Amino acid sequence: MSDSHKHQWTETIESSHSLLDLNLKEVWRYKDLVYMFVKRDFVSSFKQTILGPIWFFINPIFTTIVYLVVFGNIAKLSTDGAPKILFYLAGITLWNYFSTCLNSTSNVFTANASIFGKVYFPRLVMPISIVFSNLMKLGVQMALFLVVFFYYLFQGEVQPNWWILATPFLIALMAIFALGLGMIFSSLTTKYRDLQMLLSFGISLYMYATPVIYPASSLKGIFKTIAFYNPLTGIFECFKYAWLGVGDFSPMMLIISTVIIFIILAIGTVIFNKVEKGFMDTV
Repeated sequence: MSDSHKHQWTETIESSHSLLDLNLKEVWRYKDLVYMFVKRDFVSSFKQTILGPIWFFINPIFTTIVYLVVFGNIAKLSTDGAPKILFYLAGITLWNYFSTCLNSTSNVFTANASIFGKVYFPRLVMPISIVFSNLMKLGVQMALFLVVFFYYLFQGEVQPNWWILATPFLIALMAIFALGLGMIFSSLTTKYRDLQMLLSFGISLYMYATPVIYPASSLKGIFKTIAFYNPLTGIFECFKYAWLGVGDFSPMMLIISTVIIFIILAIGTVIFNKVEKGFMDTV
């Protein structure tokens, strides 16, 4: 065989790339694999279930009812004048997407070690496929939100505005935030498995630090300052302000959220790229 034929490789696997490089060009070449993983995750969600996609409606409906009773009627938390059911449903819809993405991406290495050890593909394909597969679930729950939203809109109880057009951007920010945090925790859990249990507990606490069941306007003093720098605060407040016409939203909140989220994505990328080179030795 001549030298010209021996070196015509279709793929070269190497570790000499920048730690800040997401390698999206290579991920794009594996877009069919992303599609396959998305399809697998979606189908496996309904395999051997009786109600199938209806489960995506059941979760937000029952959670909204619980929040309505506990936080709306017993604790009597403010909703800034918005209909309570719609206010809680808005928060639950966004939170379910973020928490599911974060939980799933945080154990990418440990959950898929058997696949990673057998065949090469860009490791980023897996967390990206998780983010996209959960978008379909978000779409189903958004449909439920829109049904309730239009009911109250025709009743004249909500005043939406042009910030509604920012909704795709808000969802993208949540996806990037979950991806960044997920890459950090997935990298750490390859060596410290108990971090996965700590993360599950931490996500539950994080919900109460985010204006999901209460408006940011109800916070005072240091709590308001802390919430201002919570990346999810700007996203949730913008969403509620856009669709319900209530809240303590300002564009600066969204700018701060965007900056912090991309910083976390950069940190997650560095850690992820560093760990993926030798994670099979520790997983």
